[in-house]
Amino acid sequence: MNVATFLPVCARLTGLAAALGAATAGASELAQAVAQGSVDLSLRYRLERVNQDGFDERATASTAKARFTWASGDFGHTSFGIEADYAFVVAIEDFNSTDNGKTEFPIVADPQGFDLNQAFVRHQRGGATITAGRQRILHGSQRFLGGVAWRQNEQTYDALRMQFERGRAAIDYSYIHNVNRIFGPGDGAQPGDWYGDTHAIYGTVQPAEGQTLAGFAYFIDLTNDNGPPNSNRSYGIDYTGAFGPLTLTASVARQADWADSPLSYDATYYMAQGAWQLPAATFTVGYEVLGSDDGQAGFRMPLATLHKFQGWTDRFLGTPANGVRDAYFTLGGKVRDVNVLAAWHRFSADEGGMDYGDEIGFSAVWAPNDHLDLQFKAAQYSADEFARDITKFWLMATVKF
Repeated sequence: MNVATFLPVCARLTGLAAALGAATAGASELAQAVAQGSVDLSLRYRLERVNQDGFDERATASTAKARFTWASGDFGHTSFGIEADYAFVVAIEDFNSTDNGKTEFPIVADPQGFDLNQAFVRHQRGGATITAGRQRILHGSQRFLGGVAWRQNEQTYDALRMQFERGRAAIDYSYIHNVNRIFGPGDGAQPGDWYGDTHAIYGTVQPAEGQTLAGFAYFIDLTNDNGPPNSNRSYGIDYTGAFGPLTLTASVARQADWADSPLSYDATYYMAQGAWQLPAATFTVGYEVLGSDDGQAGFRMPLATLHKFQGWTDRFLGTPANGVRDAYFTLGGKVRDVNVLAAWHRFSADEGGMDYGDEIGFSAVWAPNDHLDLQFKAAQYSADEFARDITKFWLMATVKF
């Protein structure tokens, strides 16, 4: 299926799902489902400060995101959902949003604008779910496919998604026509959308209680702007197992160029992590490698929620050609009613032996109720032989109405 046929097919699927629902439940039940729809409103404010070597100016970004979400009730196993976001500047715009032209400041990738975050129709019957339209797709830890919800403009997908569950097994397939990136809704230094023909497959099975094995395959075909060099095919497996207070996580994957990528490479990814639940805290230690093909190209994850991995200063949003090795540990727990987390990373090259640098980070979150969430977060990357020193801190408040 290509770009030209995707939207008509989705339209037909949407009409078919609606017709099936209406035939099953009747017009009155459809009206009742709409009337019983739920509405959620939220507002997230964030102050982000960036001090980066190489810039005379420090970035200060005072931004907010207002979100409206509506979900219908069910009728004939069918439902609809709509979600809209509006990101805007609050008083201070001393930052490079990637589309405001303020290149004298470091980047804070939160462009202003209205974005239709989700607009989908969903049909569920038994263990099968089919969703067509603009939607949120999150696979596992979001290491390969995620939503980048940390940024004010979330990443969502124009896709046809089919999910099937039976017992302890599940399979999830998506055909993705368009990626609505965090840099949207318009184009700036980065494209707001990546078009293409991407197939994402993610399957899980629980062979025993507390044990999960997942297999995945991604065929990422991106056709516009800087998309083609990020086109790749990846295969891999994930494992998560709980053994009393210890949780082990491991992953391995193989990647090569795909579709119209101008690159020619093969690279390996692997990760191992252990999390130990102590009486008052959780200690995590891990080692993650995004490999390299003899220094020609590194393992790429263009659709991942990258801010979750390899440090909060985002020094490795694009994998260096020599790859990257990340040795890390975190210590987290609760102090009174505040969840605190401290993190340390040591980065080096997978090829060539280069020491990239290290990062320390700290986060504190206080959520006194279901309607308010306050967060302080800070991170500092100290460069050795890659990138430059950078310090970031954030103050954030989320209110749900």
